[in-house]
Order: sequence, then structure tokens, then C-alpha cells
Amino acid sequence: MNAGHVQPSLAARDAIVSIAHLNKSFGAFHVLKDVDLDVARGEVVVVIGASGSGKSTLIRCVNGLETYQSGRLRVDGYDMPTEADRAVGGEKELASIRKGVGMVFQQFNLFPHMSALDNVAIAPVRVRGKSREQAHESGLRLLQRVGLRDHAHKFPAQLSGGQQQRVAIARSLAMEPHIMLFDEPTSALDPEMVGEVLDVMRELAREGMTMMIVTHEMGFAREVADRIVYIDHGRILEIGKPDQFFDCPAHERTRTFLSRVLKH
Repeated sequence: MNAGHVQPSLAARDAIVSIAHLNKSFGAFHVLKDVDLDVARGEVVVVIGASGSGKSTLIRCVNGLETYQSGRLRVDGYDMPTEADRAVGGEKELASIRKGVGMVFQQFNLFPHMSALDNVAIAPVRVRGKSREQAHESGLRLLQRVGLRDHAHKFPAQLSGGQQQRVAIARSLAMEPHIMLFDEPTSALDPEMVGEVLDVMRELAREGMTMMIVTHEMGFAREVADRIVYIDHGRILEIGKPDQFFDCPAHERTRTFLSRVLKH
């Protein structure tokens, strides 16, 4: 664990994300059940769990990509509107919230007709009002940061999957987010490309970026996380520091899950 990270006990005192009694359903399917979680500024929280456990839905709620029915979700100083709020015009605050929240998905979602540099620069121009020259200058710095400056003028089809995902990370960083959300960012990559993406994420952790990461990469989780959150059937069953979590999990379901995933 990075010594510069915020200790878990500080999470509630300087929370950039504060979740209380959060409930989310898709029709009759209750996906998130009374979830409580605080994420402190500068903290790296890794969320793990079986497929369908609700972990991706949780971070999509943090970014406002999914609505929720009840509870409270506060992100970067804003109260995220509930499903009912958004139905009567509560969408307006979402734009302000999303400016401070970067999101990296399983799929890279790059614009295929734009170069890597233009993919990184487009949002600062359109959303933050930067000039094209300013956005390209900062975009080149970000591509350098993810090891791709020499590929700035290539199109996505000319890049490997790992390179495309690194461009996607640079694109999120271009908005100068206060927190980065990663939804299984390596799951769509060939195994030999996983390391290059994880290296970029390790560097972000060392630099103190606040991150919530959904991943199946257990070794990476143990290395970079300040806390591990285990979700099972929509409920948070266990939260702990990595060594405690992996070496002596408290919950039987956690032990069963880890015994299964650590075999692979």
C-alpha cells in the first residue's frame, strides 16, 4: 500500500464520495441493498465481487449513469439526485458533478474517426471551453503521461487494445477530475496488454488520485488499494485493508469468494 494514501479511518472525515443506505433496483430486481460507503480524498478503494453482485452498478450510480431509488449519495460536494428527483427535472446538477468525475469503462469508446490526441482534447474544448491549442497542448502532456505521446496522431484502429485504454484514461484525466472511476478497465484486453494499463493506474495511485476501481485483478488490488470492498448480492459484506482482507477475511462468503478467484 502506498504510504501517501489516506488511511481508512479518515474516510468519513474528508469524504469525496459519501453513500448512505443506498438502494437501487431494476424493476423487481433489487441490485444494491442499503449500501453505506465513504471514500476519502486521495484514497484508492477497490470494489470486488462476483459477476452480478452490483459492483459496477455502484460506481455507475456515483457517476450518475444509473439512478437510485432511496438513500443518499453525495459526490464532490453535490447531492446526486434520486430517480424521483431526476424525473421532475433534477438532471441539471449532473453536468456539474460529472465535470469532477472521470470514468473509464471496460470498452474504450474512443471516437474512431479522431486521432488519439483529438479524442483526449475534445471534451476540454466542448465542455470546459478551452481553445483547441490549449486542449492539444495539455492533451500531449497527458498522452506523454500514459506513454503514448508518439502515437498522438494515430487513429484508434491503429492502436492495440491496451493503447486504446490508455488513451481513454488520458481522455478522462483531461477533464481534471477530482475522482476517477474504473469499471473493470482490463477485462476486455488480451492478457499481455493488461500490465500496461495497470501500470498507468499504479502511477495515478502514487500521485494521489482518488480512485474507485472495480476489478478482478486481485494482485493489483492488494498492491494499490487503501481498502478493499467486497459486495455480495448487492450488499457490502466486508471492508478492510488489503493485508487484513486477503490474509484473514472475517466473513465466510468472503473466504469462499477469495478461494475461488485466487485459484486462477
